[in-house]
Amino acid sequence: MAVLTLEELLARCAIWRAEGRRIVLTNGVFDLLHAGHVGYLGQARALGDLLVVALNSDASTRAIKGPGRPIVPEADRAAVLDALRCVDVVTIFEEPTAERVVAAVRPEVYVKGGDYASAGSGGPDVARLPEARIVASYGGQVALLPYAPGRSTSTLIARIRGEP
Repeated sequence: MAVLTLEELLARCAIWRAEGRRIVLTNGVFDLLHAGHVGYLGQARALGDLLVVALNSDASTRAIKGPGRPIVPEADRAAVLDALRCVDVVTIFEEPTAERVVAAVRPEVYVKGGDYASAGSGGPDVARLPEARIVASYGGQVALLPYAPGRSTSTLIARIRGEP
């Protein structure tokens, strides 16, 4: 388990692939870690031999979620994710999407929550999930895991603030 730069991660991926291991990658903010996150990460890990978590930096989180986020700084979020048994490696990225990480790592399986499913087909909504196009371009698999309703960081923040 480790928090690695993208370059360090790519070197590690080369070793894993030489060993015939299947790499699963997911990404997100993972601000206030909760049971929905933990269940999701465990399910993602079960889809392969190793789970890589690409974590939005503080700057990219602010760009996506607004000026009040993240609640927890990136180094702390990375340390908490790294401590989970199901997570093998964490890498932090600066962009609003993980396209660059996905293109570099080329995971056998890219995982996101079911809230990224297209309303019509149930497949990935590529407008909201541009990483899916990259995965498709090299023949990888996109897996959408069931979304845990009522379990979100936004819900936790609202509850802490006493909002309905």
